[in-house]
Amino acid sequence: MRPFDPSAIAPLLLAWYAKAGRDLPWRHTRDPYRIWLSEIMLQQTGVDTVIPYYQRFLEHFPTVDKLAAACIDEVIALWAGLGYYSRARNLHAAARAVVEGQGGAFPETLEGLQALPGVGRSTAGAIVSIAFDRKGPILDGNVRRVLCRLIALQDDPRSARSERLLWEWAEAMTPAGRPHDYAQAIMDLGATVCIPRRPLCPDCPLALLCRGRALGLERELPARRVKKVVPQREQIALLIRRGDAFVVRKRPLQGMLGGLWEFPTAELGEGESEQGAVNRLQGDIGLSGRPRPVGEVRHVYSHFRLLLHVYLIDFQGAMLIAEGEQSRWAGVGELQGLPLHGAHKKILPLLASTV
Repeated sequence: MRPFDPSAIAPLLLAWYAKAGRDLPWRHTRDPYRIWLSEIMLQQTGVDTVIPYYQRFLEHFPTVDKLAAACIDEVIALWAGLGYYSRARNLHAAARAVVEGQGGAFPETLEGLQALPGVGRSTAGAIVSIAFDRKGPILDGNVRRVLCRLIALQDDPRSARSERLLWEWAEAMTPAGRPHDYAQAIMDLGATVCIPRRPLCPDCPLALLCRGRALGLERELPARRVKKVVPQREQIALLIRRGDAFVVRKRPLQGMLGGLWEFPTAELGEGESEQGAVNRLQGDIGLSGRPRPVGEVRHVYSHFRLLLHVYLIDFQGAMLIAEGEQSRWAGVGELQGLPLHGAHKKILPLLASTV
């Protein structure tokens, strides 16, 4: 038996949203391109971070046709710093799929949208609801937290059983009328009131229906998952300098951090010394000389921590070791604007110490 009637949620939430809804750039349009763009950017990224990226993207690519026609390097350069770079590659691929396969018109169904690269069930629901005002249940991080507290779900919220249950509730609570407003309302509730750790229950329009609050569990829910031990990896980054320029390489498009730039890098093997990795990297490049250490950089990714040992060597040879699409020389000023990935951006302050 359900603790409350799911249909009771929408009227309360919509009345609250009319007074307390956020004014966000993508809420002034029903253009599915702009709504899709915002939803992809908001995957795993907060609103305040997304807004300037969203605005900058639209300046460069005001339509899906412009985005589809762009070079992937342009897209990745604009995305640099936003993280989870597979989103940028999927964004570009989806734009091309819409233009080449749909004549530039976005699908208006959940199934059609989920066929696009990077669009999952919740993102499709948000686009269908907000752009086309059709019922499309959503279950992003904010909505998941709201539902876990509303129904007092004390199990692992990411288990298969919990996932099925939460989608059932999301479906039951989403109204056929005004889904455009409802989708934004429930996301706003999670972002501004039903927040992590210290929810603002006195301000919540659903407080009287909330089973989590009735049981005194609002601060304990959603249940915390057992944290996995985050492994640490070590790498060598080699700064190859010629005058005021350094060698940088472009990572393969497919895979982690695809399409971003970095200084030549080598992974430390198990039991391998820094010097051993430096020698191996030099051998791969065909570079002689003795690099010197200039510092270390630490960076945290979603699934590992990175310790990066940075070495410098001055290039004396005459051959061009860094010419082509995947490698190049870049001056210090140019490096500031190049889409380096996060760990290697942290190397830039070390360059002053190498003079």
